[in-house]
Amino acid sequence: MALSKKEEKSLKSIIVASENDPNKPEFPADDPKFPATPTYRIEVPDFSNVWLKDESHNPTGTHKDRMAWEIVVTYRDFLLAKKRGQVKRPLPAMSIISSGSAAIAIQTQLKKYSLPNLRVLVDAGMNQDAIKSMKKIGCEIYETNLSKKSFHWKEILALTRNPNGFDITSNESLDPTTRFYDWLSYEILNSSPDYCFIPFGTGNLFENVLNINKKEVSTQHHDPRFSGKVEVLRRCNFFGATTNNPKSKADKLYSPHLPFVHYDEQWIRLYRYAGFCGPKSNVFFLKERNLDKAIKIAEMNNLNYEPSGIAGLALLFQMKNDIPKNKKILIVSTGRTKYY
Repeated sequence: MALSKKEEKSLKSIIVASENDPNKPEFPADDPKFPATPTYRIEVPDFSNVWLKDESHNPTGTHKDRMAWEIVVTYRDFLLAKKRGQVKRPLPAMSIISSGSAAIAIQTQLKKYSLPNLRVLVDAGMNQDAIKSMKKIGCEIYETNLSKKSFHWKEILALTRNPNGFDITSNESLDPTTRFYDWLSYEILNSSPDYCFIPFGTGNLFENVLNINKKEVSTQHHDPRFSGKVEVLRRCNFFGATTNNPKSKADKLYSPHLPFVHYDEQWIRLYRYAGFCGPKSNVFFLKERNLDKAIKIAEMNNLNYEPSGIAGLALLFQMKNDIPKNKKILIVSTGRTKYY
């Protein structure tokens, strides 16, 4: 089936240089490079070897830009299937539950490639400035009380008036824990830290990093993007930082319901037993006072951040008595959304 002129133009503009060739990276689309964002040393009192992976250098300011690109690549698959005559329907719209960062990143990319606007389900009490930012770039906003229950993907599509579309929040076929952040995971692992601190919101990034680590420490045939030290990564402790405080400054990490997260105690326990990561790897709830300390250090180092993005630094302070002061520590900062 022939594509429309608009669809043909969109298809030709979506260029995927390679799936895993570090010499032909696919992200960011306008200026592909690997690594796509910098990792540099920061000063943290009492610790001598702390590094920051800084995702604020991405197009809209956070790691969600990497997921947004993968959504564009999915639309490329849709367009190719339509061109081959396998699909005869119009391009489907995507829906998502978002507090802003993911929606802004995805819609920015959809708009760039003239793809259907994103339909966003937000909490009825959400900050109006964030909603205005999403609407300004073309997001279709739908409000509900997200705290009352866990929503099934069919409900998300119904609430966003998108019966023929797809829900990004829950869609397993998008491979969120192996594909959304695979390039970022390699950038993280290639630093070969002894301790790695990662913000944990949806959990997709934390799971992605652990899944890639599992793959690389248990094979002799490494991905071309991998240049880490296997013996170090086998013993690296990966810590996820999250919050159960609805009033936390790390508001992007709080959700009363996370129905689509794969992480649970049994999952991480198996990874520890199998030697895919260090024996202390786990996800921890932050104490707000440690987030306040992290904010002070972020200011001292002139970081471009928001509280949720530096949750890993806060967890370092929370665990400081258990972390050797001279070991290599990597803090993953997921950045700062540019509407802030």
